[in-house]
Amino acid sequence: MSAVQTALPGPGPGGVQVALRRTKSYLSKPWNSVLLVLGVVLTISTIAPLVTIVVDTVTVHAGSIDDELGTGRGFTLANWQDLFGGMLRGINFTTPLLNTVAMAVIACAGAILYGGAFAYLVTRTNLRFKGYLSGIFMFPYMMPQWTLAIVWSNFFSSSEVTGGSDGLLASVFGIHTTAWIAEGLLPSGLVLAMHYAPFAYILIGAIFRNMDANLEEAATILNTPRWKTLFRVTLPMVTPAVLSTILLVFASAVGSYPVPHYLKFTTLATRYVEMSVNRQGEASILAVTMMTFGIVLMITNQLSTSGRKSYTTVSGKSGQTSKVNLGAIGRYVVAGVFVVLTLVTSIYPILAFALETFLPNPGDYSFLKTWDTANLTTKWWLTDTNTNEALYGQYGILHNSLIWAAVGRTILVAALTALVAGTIGLLVGYCVSKNIRSRWANFVNSMAFLPYLMPSLAVGVAFFIFGSRLGIFNSILLLVIAGTVKYIPFASRASLNSMLQISHEIEESATIQNISWWRRMTRIIIPIQKSAIISGYMLPFMSTLRELTLFMLLVSQTKIVTTMLNYYDEMGLYAFSAAINLILIVIILVFNTLVNKLTGASLDKGIGGN
Repeated sequence: MSAVQTALPGPGPGGVQVALRRTKSYLSKPWNSVLLVLGVVLTISTIAPLVTIVVDTVTVHAGSIDDELGTGRGFTLANWQDLFGGMLRGINFTTPLLNTVAMAVIACAGAILYGGAFAYLVTRTNLRFKGYLSGIFMFPYMMPQWTLAIVWSNFFSSSEVTGGSDGLLASVFGIHTTAWIAEGLLPSGLVLAMHYAPFAYILIGAIFRNMDANLEEAATILNTPRWKTLFRVTLPMVTPAVLSTILLVFASAVGSYPVPHYLKFTTLATRYVEMSVNRQGEASILAVTMMTFGIVLMITNQLSTSGRKSYTTVSGKSGQTSKVNLGAIGRYVVAGVFVVLTLVTSIYPILAFALETFLPNPGDYSFLKTWDTANLTTKWWLTDTNTNEALYGQYGILHNSLIWAAVGRTILVAALTALVAGTIGLLVGYCVSKNIRSRWANFVNSMAFLPYLMPSLAVGVAFFIFGSRLGIFNSILLLVIAGTVKYIPFASRASLNSMLQISHEIEESATIQNISWWRRMTRIIIPIQKSAIISGYMLPFMSTLRELTLFMLLVSQTKIVTTMLNYYDEMGLYAFSAAINLILIVIILVFNTLVNKLTGASLDKGIGGN
């Protein structure tokens, strides 16, 4: 028998003992034990709700269309048959599906063109006011998604076209726009494009900033025209960033509810809400369809970036970047255009919501014709009784305990979600970085990132069904669980990127000195990368504060501040919903500013913002 054969354990007790020793050795490393637990937890928390919603599509629901077929309790394919083969398939599925795809395509194209062009100007030209423009460009993403949709509607609405009261453009200037400008596909796509343009700015700007100047200089030496260099050399190098932007924007746009809702456009998300009462099973199929988009996009992105094409942009041979000269006047003119655009998308919404809360009849801007401020009122803010008929029995905003209790619960949910999601994300990033070549580690990392690619409404539907069956509907616990699963990707990616920068030798030297794993984490690892780790906690916090689509099905309308918007809109108290928007924006901007000042962390830092 050879020495090799002798060394190999055979079947029987000897092989079992070797397996046990290997398992014990594997689990003796803290990061392996934590990774094993995280893998099980994340798999259950991600897959279980998805399985639940798939099962719901074939479940008989009392009072729903499948129950009318007389199938009784149990399972049925009636939901699938009626949605795809029934007389209402066009209204309930085909039209919403096509509308959703069209809206997402416009959002992707607009975000890439707007955000990509801005990224190029900030990183590759001598544009003026870069610091200011870079910071304010991020505002639309930090604000609630529906902010620009409401502002758009209030600006372009017309009694002659959309019904209701005239908006700012019609009441002040007498301009009545056409219906396709005031509401529908184009406004929905453009609003989402402006909201997600910062994605393109961050992703594409990072590549533009670090691109080797020799790539473009080689083309210049060959007398290649500047425009040809841009389209043949520069832009092809940002292909991975463009694909990532499409992945993020398309997946997010598909599940957007508030934007098409306020702009009166039928999509899969809005149709789900309309069908969820009488056609629950069919509505769940719409949610599965939205989830399928995320999975297909993820697979497509992996296939497109796993080929043999090279997108190397940093060679180490040149540390300089070539700046395009816009000219002494051109650099100010272009900057001026973006100053106006950012004022409209970032500053104007804040002023518009503030103005709404002082109008006697919100939406009536006729006083602007004469600028007679005597027509303004503070009743929406200062009424301290609930006997005012104009307020429908509500206290003024400053005295309304319902609103401030909801604000408090929203901050509580955001804080708990950030704490749990940030901690789990930190551990995922740390453990994966320790096992970067492990298939299990890659699986856990994929499970942690998968919920981000799922449309928010689809995830909300899954947790609505899941939470209802567990008896935790309309609870803070359900909101925290759903928010944690949805926003772990923010924390895990921030943690993983930072942990990969830390040399293993640092922790190994502490291990040699018998320093425990807990002390190594709290005294060495976390302090070294505290800025990135804090960002991993703050991103879930900020996102939860302004989340509506994910939470709207999980709690009652008055539970948290974002879900109160529809509550006050249904009561006709539009000043209250405007005030809620204003309060949310102010809270988010205050927390974001505090984080920037205390930690130096900024979304646009390293691209062009200072």
